[in-house]
Amino acid sequence: MLATSSLTRRVLILGAAFFLAAARPAFADRMALWNIVHGQCVAHSEAGQGFAPCVDLDARAGAALLKDLHGVAQELAIPIARVTGIEDPQLLAPGAPDYFGYAWKERAALEAILKKPLPREAVGISVNSMYARSQDQLHLHVDCMDKGAVAALAAYQDALDATFRPMTVELNGRKYWARAVMSADLARATPFTMLADGIEGARAQMGAWSILLAGATFKGEPGFVLLADHAELLGGGHAEALQDHECAVASDP
Repeated sequence: MLATSSLTRRVLILGAAFFLAAARPAFADRMALWNIVHGQCVAHSEAGQGFAPCVDLDARAGAALLKDLHGVAQELAIPIARVTGIEDPQLLAPGAPDYFGYAWKERAALEAILKKPLPREAVGISVNSMYARSQDQLHLHVDCMDKGAVAALAAYQDALDATFRPMTVELNGRKYWARAVMSADLARATPFTMLADGIEGARAQMGAWSILLAGATFKGEPGFVLLADHAELLGGGHAEALQDHECAVASDP
């Protein structure tokens, strides 16, 4: 019985890989982001020539920020070291770079483009599963949250604590796992490890998971909602779907 269940899971995951790959457009170069960050931004920085075409490069944080071609203000936080994606074991190693902390700090780049400050609830940071991404270099999508998702999470936050549990309501047609993260700036908060340790079996299948960190306020205290979704035949593993690359939430008063 155990062997059959294991085989079934493997078939589902492989099927999901085919389904999701067929559903997204073909990309000529799955290493394009790595080639830009390593071959241009880092090379220019080391030569004392700035870090173009990146918006920012922080060697101590181990990451660079690049404006995505898609969306009004979307930015991508990308490691300057070779990290394949959410499945890369480096992300769970002790002392791993704080890519989410860097990405949250750099949300200021969104505000600069939009020319207005955004409430923390309006900003999310997502990482898609290995089956629902176009690039094989880790990249964190830093962008506005979908207005519907913002409202749904605000209404649901009283049901959250520091333990991952399946939500009882859907977000964009999916039921996510969710937990609260009580931190103003993600200090000592490690979303990748929280996922690996917080959901049974996740550590062994990190590549099949997608996560999104959304800003939140719990009873006046700043924090975050951490969401996780598993890739399977129904189209999961693409938490970026909870973000709005047109940034409609920025038009709210």
